[in-house]
Amino acid sequence: MKRYLMVKLIAVNLIVVGFAVVVVWLAIDTLAAGYFVTLMEKYHISPAPAHAMFLDSIHRYLIWAFAGAIGLAVGLSFVMNRRILGPLTRMTTITGEIAAGEFSARVPVATADEVGQLARAFNRMAENLEKIEHLRRSLMIDVAHELRTPLTNIRGYLEALNDGVLPPAPETLSLLQDETLRLVQLVEDVLDLARADAAGSRLKPTAVDLKAMVEATLATFSPATGKKSLTVNLDASPSPVTVLADRDHLARVLRNLTDNAIQYAPKGTVVDITIKADAKLVRVDYANAAGDVLPDDLPYLFERFYRGEKSRSRHHGGAGIGLSIVKELVEAHGGRVHAELDNGTIHVGFTLPLGKRIVGNPAILPGLARCLWTQSGSQGE
Repeated sequence: MKRYLMVKLIAVNLIVVGFAVVVVWLAIDTLAAGYFVTLMEKYHISPAPAHAMFLDSIHRYLIWAFAGAIGLAVGLSFVMNRRILGPLTRMTTITGEIAAGEFSARVPVATADEVGQLARAFNRMAENLEKIEHLRRSLMIDVAHELRTPLTNIRGYLEALNDGVLPPAPETLSLLQDETLRLVQLVEDVLDLARADAAGSRLKPTAVDLKAMVEATLATFSPATGKKSLTVNLDASPSPVTVLADRDHLARVLRNLTDNAIQYAPKGTVVDITIKADAKLVRVDYANAAGDVLPDDLPYLFERFYRGEKSRSRHHGGAGIGLSIVKELVEAHGGRVHAELDNGTIHVGFTLPLGKRIVGNPAILPGLARCLWTQSGSQGE
């Protein structure tokens, strides 16, 4: 492809040079030669020998100029076209490598012109594809790991029942039912993540009272807070805090954050919920005792299957998906999530824009792979 395109580009230059030479040649033969004959006749000089000598000299110089122009055009065209076509040829090679599953190759960027801009854009595309492929592979490994534990437990119980090691007692059947419910919950969480990933294109924003939604969510979790003897404080302005958001998706965000705070707050402690709004943004913050969460855990709290509390078993938490759903839904609304540690207290929440029409987040590129990043309602889970 490179040689063929280079031949075409050189041929274009040669055509231009040839056209210029032909025009000059004809102009001399028709105009300059006639003027030369007229000038000779004016001074009573025989024009025939001088006319022939004049044309021969001009034609000879034109041929030399044409040959020099061709050589210069071919040389410069070859050098310039090679610099231009080199990155394009490299892109063709790398495209084949990417198609074969190799995403690490990059195009060297040596210029700042249009070809250099194309090379940089191509490298960004290759980098994003590499990230997506990495996330896809990690997703498959993580999901397989999460499914393996309950399936292994179910298999062990069934083999024990089949071999007569365990009697078919209600306790054994109850354990089997618990493991099955864990599998069902994991599948439901994965489906929720897929829906959260597509939320940006399906938002139905309406004016909702964020403060009222938080209060309604707390009411549904009152049995859980009572069971753990938690004190929940809501700090918000007396007036409604109205935002433009999809009610169902925002309700899911608040449920996950509330469950996250209540589930991992130590018994008998306090959970503080703060809603602050200004002219442009509203910030919702859930604060409770950090427990085992460390500062190093903060960048990963919204990643899939991540657990800040390493000692917890899967029976004490979800599949590591809840906060990733929060992240995807908040970003679909044009907002941002946050996680901070302050004197033994962890703050997890989100910020949404006020007074803007929500158009969703078109940058949700990596799909389900990027969507699956954190715990089913845990600060590190």
